[in-house]
Amino acid sequence: MERVVPWKELYALIEPFYPKPGKGRPPVGLERMLRIHFLQSWFNLSDPGAEEALYDMESMRRFVGIDLGNEPVPDETTICKFRHLLETHDLGERIFQEVNAHLEEKGLKLSEGTIMDAPVINAPLLNEEPGQEAGPRHALHEEDQYYFGMKIHVGVDRESRTVHSLVTTPANVHDSKMVEDLLHGEENAVFGDSAYMGKTEDIAKKAPGALDLTQTRGTKNRKLTEEEKETNRLLSKTRSRGEHIFLIAKSIFGFSKEHKLRLCALCPVEPVHGQKGPACVDRGVVYPKTGKKA
Repeated sequence: MERVVPWKELYALIEPFYPKPGKGRPPVGLERMLRIHFLQSWFNLSDPGAEEALYDMESMRRFVGIDLGNEPVPDETTICKFRHLLETHDLGERIFQEVNAHLEEKGLKLSEGTIMDAPVINAPLLNEEPGQEAGPRHALHEEDQYYFGMKIHVGVDRESRTVHSLVTTPANVHDSKMVEDLLHGEENAVFGDSAYMGKTEDIAKKAPGALDLTQTRGTKNRKLTEEEKETNRLLSKTRSRGEHIFLIAKSIFGFSKEHKLRLCALCPVEPVHGQKGPACVDRGVVYPKTGKKA
């Protein structure tokens, strides 16, 4: 990451918004706070978790540049304030764009094909601070289970397998709603699973020269033909190239789809308008499995 991330450019991007030394305690160096923020993203660390990890792991302290013999680790409140600084000024998206621009300068060019997908990732069950919004989270009904979390919608380059577009939404937003946000406009082919079926017009609006190569889905009254099944299998060979992104996000960064809502007789909440699951989230009940409050 020392070689891949354009650190100097990112420091220059954030520096105008970062607190300047003056009266009171001087701020922690911008370079260290940005590196801590990246560690939080890479290892799915909360603010107190990041502080604890820096005390526990010498490799992380070396990456950030902290010597415990001379200085302490920034506390969780300082880490939290830096994260909110980035959110307040919408710097997260600009950092993402800066990294992509840096990769292109180094010779990593985007091809003319984009693979779209949108997995569900977990989300914290508790607000970070009293009175603070928890973010765009919601329950999703999938395969007879309710999941509580968010979705990451990504556009992945067909050849290099790098992410060039990323949007986060509540888990109940359908994959196909974000098609135009995932394309860069220069594609000649767009790949996706059957959730994106029927979005040919949206694809053509953003990328006029692109072929719609999303997979076909059968229905109760119309089964897929053998030819359609074979076409889906061939398209899957290309679409699967984007799956390694989610392996990294879930297995390494820890954003797994793990918060299942247990909808059974153990649930202490009465259904609202005949609905189960989402009512539990909206009313902030304790989950029978985890004991945590929504």
